[in-house]
Formats: sequence, structure tokens, C-alpha cells
Amino acid sequence: MRSQLFNLIKDQTSLTWEQILTNIAVSAILGFLIFISYMISHRGTIYSKKFNVSLVTLTVLTAMVMTVIGNNVALSLGMVGALSIVRFRTAIKDSRDTVYIFWTIIAGICCGVGDYIVAGVGSAFVFVILLLFGAIKNNNRMLVIVRGARSKEASIQAVIFKFFADKAVLRVKNSTDTSIEFIYEITAKILARAERKHNIALCDEVYKIGNIEYVNVVMQNDEISN
Repeated sequence: MRSQLFNLIKDQTSLTWEQILTNIAVSAILGFLIFISYMISHRGTIYSKKFNVSLVTLTVLTAMVMTVIGNNVALSLGMVGALSIVRFRTAIKDSRDTVYIFWTIIAGICCGVGDYIVAGVGSAFVFVILLLFGAIKNNNRMLVIVRGARSKEASIQAVIFKFFADKAVLRVKNSTDTSIEFIYEITAKILARAERKHNIALCDEVYKIGNIEYVNVVMQNDEISN
């Protein structure tokens, strides 16, 4: 009975046990490399450990699928048809997550067909690229929100121009019969340099105008804007 069961399993694939285990093992190693890369390049609340673990699993699963498919065209078409009915509704919080998903799939495909050198070298290059540039965030952007009486519109614009000249980009201008609101986009460096130059905080200078409801300075980063 055991020999019959072993022969039945053996006849299902032309690959040896060593090849199958090697495909899965290499994909797991590369999945762990992806895990480390994702953990390094994603910090703060944007980091999702569950998603990171899913990347490792997806690498192994893709390698398994490619190992099963092999050179069987009919089986590959059937597998594509079966997988095409799956619909994913999970929202991508960060555009970099899409890169990691493609990385896991491609690494799994390479391992599944036995191209370990391509998988290893390619993953190494991607790891270095993401290590160098993946941790870059747009934390330098800031929004200056000023709301006051509509009669002070020109005075508010004059103060903003005095501090930032043409470096402050007007993003939104809201107005009613009695009030006006401006939203400017600047960088933290420009704001700090302007306040040092004029030896006064932007908020204090704006409030000197009078009839100002509020002045808000909001930091933009990937965890909020994406």
C-alpha cells in the first residue's frame, strides 16, 4: 500500500523531491529577504506586520504554483482561469506596497522554474534600491492654513509673500461673505529659514493683522497623505 501511494505521488510530477524542496526553500529565503526589506523601508503606523508576513507566504505560494505548472501549457491555462476568479479588495496604503507584491510574485516565479541565480541577483539589486530609496518619505511638506475676516485678504497675502515670496504655493482658497481661508504648501526648511530671518514666528506675524480666526501649520507625511 505504501509503495503504491509513493508511486502515485511520484507519477504526479517529473521533478525530484530535491528539486521541489530546493524551489520552496530558496523562495522562503528570498521571502525572508523581502520581509527584512519591507520592515526597514516602512516605519511608523504605515508598517503592517501582517502584510509583511503575507509577502513571505506569497513568495512561497507563487513558487509552488510555478513548480506545479512547469512546462504544462494546459495546466497553466487552467491555473490562470482558476486564479482569475479571485478578487482582492484590500486597499493599498502605500504605493511601495505594489512594488513589494510584484517582487514576491516575480521571485516566486523564478524559484518555481529553477532560475535561482536570476531570483537571487535580481532580489539583491531590488533590496539595495529599496534600502537606499525606499525609506525616503515626504515628511518635509507642510501646510499653512490661515482663516480670518475677508477684509483682511490682502493683508494675509502680504504677510505670506513677505515671509516666503513665491516659494509658498497656494493650494486652496475658500471664501464666504465674511471670511477667507488660505491653504499654502511650503517646506519645513523654508518655514524655519523665514522665521529666523524675520526673528518672529509666522503665527505671531499673522495674528498682528487682526480679525484672524486661526493659523494652523500641518505637517504632511506618508502616513497621512496616502
